[in-house]
Amino acid sequence: MENLNNEFITLTIGKQKNIALIAHDGKKKELIQWCLDNKAVLEKHFLSGTGTTARMITDATGLPVRGYNSGPLGGDQQIGAKIVEGKIDFVVFLSDPLSAQPHDPDVKAFLRICQVYDIPIATNKATADFMITSALMDKEYDHMIIDFNKNIADRARTL
Repeated sequence: MENLNNEFITLTIGKQKNIALIAHDGKKKELIQWCLDNKAVLEKHFLSGTGTTARMITDATGLPVRGYNSGPLGGDQQIGAKIVEGKIDFVVFLSDPLSAQPHDPDVKAFLRICQVYDIPIATNKATADFMITSALMDKEYDHMIIDFNKNIADRARTL
């Protein structure tokens, strides 16, 4: 187990979370309603989102949401980069499983980044409800991710 621990580092998600809010077009109204329903919790945290979604949430709720590009124009990739930088802690991404998405490879890459960096992500309202009502929303949370510097050094040495 000691060897396993050497391959991971512990990061802390603070009490005040950096939350990304994303929704496919068919789910934007649902996400806006979810934000209205959870406004008292969300206003305690830092919010960001893809362009159109961020603007619509701010307009409907008054919550300040920092907008990136829209998803098809790379917004989900911008948020993915913020995850890599340690600047996003929590994601609500209401995806539409019944509509084809032209940027589906980007969405898959985004979901992979969330998995690699052990970021809590809800892809439907029920999961978002469970996450936002979790006792961990008001606490710091330690999670382990791969020690990428060690991983790169090991790969460079063995290739």
